[in-house]
Amino acid sequence: MAKRQYEVWQGKNKFIFKGRLIFGPDAKSLIVTLLLIIVPVIIFCTNVARNLFDETSGNIAGYAILMVTVVFTIYVLVLLLLTSARDPGIVPRNLHPPTEEICYDSSASIDIGRQTPTPRLPPTKEVIVNGVPVRVKYCITCQLYRPPRCSHCSVCDNCVERFDHHCPWVGQCIGLRNYRSFFLFISSSTILCIFIFAMSALNIKFLTDDYGTVWKAIKESPLSLVLMVYCFIFLWFVGGLTCFHLYLIGTNQTTCETFRIRYQGQGLARPRVYDRGCFNNFRQVFCSKIKPSRNNFHAYVQENETGFGRAMNSGGDLEGNRREKVEDDREIGGDLLKISQRREAEDV
Repeated sequence: MAKRQYEVWQGKNKFIFKGRLIFGPDAKSLIVTLLLIIVPVIIFCTNVARNLFDETSGNIAGYAILMVTVVFTIYVLVLLLLTSARDPGIVPRNLHPPTEEICYDSSASIDIGRQTPTPRLPPTKEVIVNGVPVRVKYCITCQLYRPPRCSHCSVCDNCVERFDHHCPWVGQCIGLRNYRSFFLFISSSTILCIFIFAMSALNIKFLTDDYGTVWKAIKESPLSLVLMVYCFIFLWFVGGLTCFHLYLIGTNQTTCETFRIRYQGQGLARPRVYDRGCFNNFRQVFCSKIKPSRNNFHAYVQENETGFGRAMNSGGDLEGNRREKVEDDREIGGDLLKISQRREAEDV
């Protein structure tokens, strides 16, 4: 019986709805993120927003506070789903690995020091991006040279285009296809924190006017203080993350490039090859069309692709054939050397 691509997928992703939604292997952490958003909003709506509704005597301002909270929370949750359940830009594993080049390996030499030709691929090669040479690495797992700005995620076990980082809070890699929704998610969460903090402070102000002191106001509505402290702490995290990614967008960098990559091993920062200027960098992130996924996880897999998957999972057949070829080359080289030495002795 034919299988769908998500059923034979070699990465560590989790799928639901027959491959239509894809998550990372740590998708359970998404439950924690949902609780961190939904629980404070429920507390706010059932306590603080209700008090503000009573203070405003049920006019349009009270309704507006409640409606803005509910609608904006739904918007944040939709962005969270778009970030965590979308293909981040996974590069499919290569069904036809590149042909190995014949290189001389000094470790595979015989007794007189003759180097034996060994088939292997160069670990890196250079490509030109905007007139600047950029090194791309060969991924042994995916059996391909990664495109520029692509990196292999050790958590999901996939190569991801324009890889930024793997976010445990959304349980997914952040890459080419979900970076926009990720930024909108963290920035919207920042605005939601500020709004709830401000409305909770406004509620305490109204209660202070009614009861005379801040202490009595806090005793009357302790959850307002709890929400203010919670939002203040949470704001440092999502607010700082938003500011950091604003800097990355403005300079057209990724988190991976900023912290991990160094220019050709010289200890220097990589030149900003992809920087188009601040305005164009922002337009590229927010106004460009999201590229279609390279994978159709819902589609049926052909027989040759299934066979390739089995070979990749076993991992031994291809390596065994390569080792046998290298050993044959060594034996042939040794025989030719002995024949040559015998002829030289006869001539002498």
